[in-house]
Amino acid sequence: MQNTTQRGMDRRTALGVMAASGLSFSLPGMSAKAAGRRSNERPKTLITLWMNGGMSQLETWDPHSGSESGGDTQSIKTTQSGLEISDFLPQMAEQMHGVTLIRSLTSLEGDHARGAAYVKTGYRLEPTLVYPALGAIAAHQLPDPKVEIPQHVALGGDNAFPRGGYLGNEWDAFRVFEPGRSLTNLRANVSDARLNQRTKGLEVLAKQFANSRPTSAKNTLHGDTVERALKMMSSEQLKAFELDSVPKEVLSAYGDSRFGRGCLVARRLVEVGVRSIEVSLNGFDTHVNNHAGQKTQADILDPAFATLLTELRERDLLESTVVLCISEFGRSQEVNAAGGRDHWPNWFSCVVAGGGFRKGLVLGETPAAIIPKDTKVKPKPSSPMTIPQLYATIMHSMGIDWNEEIITPIGRPIRFADADPLPELLTDKLAAAVKV
Repeated sequence: MQNTTQRGMDRRTALGVMAASGLSFSLPGMSAKAAGRRSNERPKTLITLWMNGGMSQLETWDPHSGSESGGDTQSIKTTQSGLEISDFLPQMAEQMHGVTLIRSLTSLEGDHARGAAYVKTGYRLEPTLVYPALGAIAAHQLPDPKVEIPQHVALGGDNAFPRGGYLGNEWDAFRVFEPGRSLTNLRANVSDARLNQRTKGLEVLAKQFANSRPTSAKNTLHGDTVERALKMMSSEQLKAFELDSVPKEVLSAYGDSRFGRGCLVARRLVEVGVRSIEVSLNGFDTHVNNHAGQKTQADILDPAFATLLTELRERDLLESTVVLCISEFGRSQEVNAAGGRDHWPNWFSCVVAGGGFRKGLVLGETPAAIIPKDTKVKPKPSSPMTIPQLYATIMHSMGIDWNEEIITPIGRPIRFADADPLPELLTDKLAAAVKV
């Protein structure tokens, strides 16, 4: 495998677009496996709804109403028989018959930075290697040459964003901090004639550089990156980021929030063929006043998540789109002296919809009783599932070989997922295709 970490550039003018916007490009051609797909088969897309800070499973997907650990949380019935979730999520309660709910996800990290890195990649942080996020792997393995805009996009996040890791910086997510607002640095501030003149001048410099340093020129991919930057600047696909023409009732359905607009932009990006989109919702780190804090965030999540699923289904896109709602860990069963819940990676919940995952499946549970802090041996969750198992299953559902071995830039062989898929999460056809 080519050492993609050596690719980089520092040109000005058109390349300033990328530096200002966090722009990355999917430069390599389509893989043989992707190229071999039937022309009428729509490649899978991944949307990750990232609940930043540690969403509480007890105030969302796994309430224990009436128990000491449940606190003030009340539960409501859902469209899936026998399943109840928090009353903070009434619109999602109408969607639960069509999703997979995993209540017993378990992590190895209880720190925000380490927990986020682990959940986004399936590998623990280490000093010698940066692992790619699941979304970067999806974009890398399933490129679409018809897409003129970045195929890995992060919407609404502030600092942390999904990285390309050992696949190369070009697979870092293209960051949009205010979804639905005008994109900055993607429109030339000079006339077309002046831009063409500048581009020709840059071509002269690039040729001189290539003649004197052919190896360096090939590794830095200056010409390819400039070409893609200019193509993106004039692409009609950029309109997917804009919401000016969207009816007010649609905007209202998603919710008037950065996250709501991000989910709407994500749906529009799916329609133009973007492979992987992450939408972030901050504010779940509720060490103080947990109940009210989690409700504030659930009020933002509920309409956006439910409307996203509805619109994808109405557009016949849900079965070709995996929608994952996940956090870096959950919150503790105990309510602390400040009315908050602390970090709890031992077990937490996530929701997966579409993309060949079973509908109405509920996997595992967390205990209703509070575990004494002095307990030496902590009990394990019912039907525990690890992050690598979840990601291997998502990769399989998308047509990605989770078992593929990559030789990293430091010469180390790594599999995309350090586990095997769980067939019980998938529809019969996909489950039968799992080979471990």
